[in-house]
Amino acid sequence: MNRRTADPLRRVLPMLEVRWTRVARAVALGTLALGFSVGLAAAAAWLIARASQMPPVLQLSVAVVAVRAFGTGRGVLRYLERLASHDVALRGMAALRANLYDALARGPVTRVIALRRGDLLARVGADVDAVGDVVVRALIPAGVAACVGLGSVILVGAFLPAAGATLLGCLLLTGVLAPWLASRAAASVERRGAAARAEVTGRALELLEDGQQLRVAGRLDDRLVGLRAADARLTRSTDDGARISGTSAAIDAGAQTLAVLCSLLLGLPAVAAGTLTPVELAVVVLTPLAVFEATSTLPAAAVQLRRSREAARRLVALLPDGTDLSDARPAPVAPGSGTLLELAGVDAGWAGRTVVAGVDLALRPGGVVALAGPSGVGKTTLLLTAAGLLPARSGEVRAGDGGTLFVAEDGHLFGTTVLENLRVARPDVTADDARDALAAVGLDAWITGLPDGLDTLLGPDGADVSGGERRRLLVARALLAPARVLLVDEPAEHLDAATADALVATLAAHARDTGRAVVVASHRLTPLAVADEVLLLGASPGAGDDAGGAAQVVARGPHAALLHDEPGYAWAADQERTGEARVHPG
Repeated sequence: MNRRTADPLRRVLPMLEVRWTRVARAVALGTLALGFSVGLAAAAAWLIARASQMPPVLQLSVAVVAVRAFGTGRGVLRYLERLASHDVALRGMAALRANLYDALARGPVTRVIALRRGDLLARVGADVDAVGDVVVRALIPAGVAACVGLGSVILVGAFLPAAGATLLGCLLLTGVLAPWLASRAAASVERRGAAARAEVTGRALELLEDGQQLRVAGRLDDRLVGLRAADARLTRSTDDGARISGTSAAIDAGAQTLAVLCSLLLGLPAVAAGTLTPVELAVVVLTPLAVFEATSTLPAAAVQLRRSREAARRLVALLPDGTDLSDARPAPVAPGSGTLLELAGVDAGWAGRTVVAGVDLALRPGGVVALAGPSGVGKTTLLLTAAGLLPARSGEVRAGDGGTLFVAEDGHLFGTTVLENLRVARPDVTADDARDALAAVGLDAWITGLPDGLDTLLGPDGADVSGGERRRLLVARALLAPARVLLVDEPAEHLDAATADALVATLAAHARDTGRAVVVASHRLTPLAVADEVLLLGASPGAGDDAGGAAQVVARGPHAALLHDEPGYAWAADQERTGEARVHPG
């Protein structure tokens, strides 16, 4: 493994798309701002010492103007440096988020599928910010400190070379030793802090989203205890970081004091020997007081570098192993075959485990296929593999032109209007298109009853819509999408029997009317009569060395044929009908 691959920060840094000319401009402005501070200290020291000798006023005029210029320019340049450095950081964070989302969208979902939502949120939120901060809080301060420190050593050395050498040694003490110690001490602190922040985010999000369900289940108190424990670990990590900062500040103060004392001790004999004037002695002694402002930020910069590297490590864990993100993408089907999607001997699974083995399927325009089987048998995993979101463990997935869309059971609804949520599928969706799609899924009365119709704002992640309304909104969005193949996971979830059957029938009719193809995964069997073919998945132990215990297609055919030939399928369908008769005895 080469160094670039081994260091997660070096891998993520190009995703910031930093323009180094902007960084150089920020470093130059920062150097000028701190240079003006050093110049202000030197000019003020000369002015005070010279004024004490009561020379003619005209001899002080240049120094007075210089002090005013340095004092005013320092503030202006510091403001311009902040603008330049934050411009670099904010542009980098935006680029990193865009590149990260693009990589996640184009790559397989194996890296994120096992993460809690709160952990994923922490990575694409706080961790991206931490990586972006590496420029403005680590690289730019280091560049400024190097330039200002070197210039200050030259300035002091021009008056007294020995004092310049002493200043250089003290600057190295606070600019190299202190950051090195801070970085070493922060190694475990930042790792623990990043983990604690992710856990706090995850637990807090769980309580916000599922608090009522946890309360009903009697698990709310346990979750609150876990949140408090995670927050305590984060607090301890923050306290440890504060101790590191205090130690670094002590080293900086000690080095600054040492530099001033050494300058004084070296300067007094030089004044006595006549090689240094008393005014020059004041400059040599007082200038270091301003110089150490440049190196005082370096311990924090070293800690930030460690924090950014730890954040980059968590981001790299989301990315594919290499630069090729095409491992999970379906291969093209043979030209002229008329097939929109084809699975040939596909084994589907993730995390090193095969969930469904040996699936063969061919979808043509207007085709409707249903995946049936108990919950947890692997229907969703198979759909993710067919969509190219999971790489097939063996076999081949081939897709035609037009794209494949996976419609997740828990797809996201954005905190914006109903119309804008539907435009996620296609930006040019009109109000009439949206109403037609909503009517097709049985939401015409619902949208009419909303206070602002299509312009009604939905809460974050659809918090103010019911489960059934959410499912139908997601299906309506899929109907508006340009993809030729729709892979719909559990469209009947959270719906009553009649509405669920009507929604599946709508999907089938849409496929046949538009020449698209639809695959519906459902544990409910009654509406599957509209499908051309039903693939019944079931457990089949001993399905192969790698797929032992994986589900297989245990039966396939039209719904009516499975009712006749498969006793288990017929029994499950009969239980559905019996249950509905009990609920609706009329």
